[in-house]
Amino acid sequence: MSDKKPFVLRIDQEKLKALEKWAADEFRSTNGQIEYILDQALRKSGRWKTNSEKIKNQEL
Repeated sequence: MSDKKPFVLRIDQEKLKALEKWAADEFRSTNGQIEYILDQALRKSGRWKTNSEKIKNQEL
């Protein structure tokens, strides 16, 4: 299990409402939704790789 580090996030009230609605629509907590969005953005930008991708790169 990975360790999680808490931190404060300042966000516009309207954006928070939209994020909470989005999270509820996808049956996630607001925190879970934020983690999901960050995960997707990091993967898309090539800044985060899954464990299987890391292992595959080590084999090359």
